[in-house]
Amino acid sequence: MDVSTFYAVFSATCFALVGLWWGVTLRDTRWVAEPARRRAIGGVYLAFLLPALMGLFAQVGGVEEPLVWRISFIIISVVGCVATIRLLATDAKPAVTGIRAGAAAVYVLVALLGVFPASSDVLDLRPIQVEALLLVVLVALGHALAWHFVVHDAIEEDA
Repeated sequence: MDVSTFYAVFSATCFALVGLWWGVTLRDTRWVAEPARRRAIGGVYLAFLLPALMGLFAQVGGVEEPLVWRISFIIISVVGCVATIRLLATDAKPAVTGIRAGAAAVYVLVALLGVFPASSDVLDLRPIQVEALLLVVLVALGHALAWHFVVHDAIEEDA
């Protein structure tokens, strides 16, 4: 698949996931009344929004203008890492803590690859391709957070 096509599909999918997540959170407005739960909802929201934004910047910059996507990936990754670490401080559940720690690590890798794009040579891929793989991992971790929130937290609340 062409990298430009990947990022177009990827961004659209991530923005769709943001919209779906809004729908999930609106199904029970009690969720947003609790500060801890509201932070968890925001964490899932960012897990889909930030990769979507990176995908858009990758489309704008592409291979021809790597500075555009590199700078945006670095900035957005720093935002994602800081937000994730702040959420880690409030996590009480080991499963969620592990998912968030994994996301923070991926954000660090995304930022480092933006700073040191030549490090992708180890994988014999272009930097923007390695970033794409890392963004897929971020979205998968976002799905894990959403699953945990909806299945475990919501069920615990109803019990």
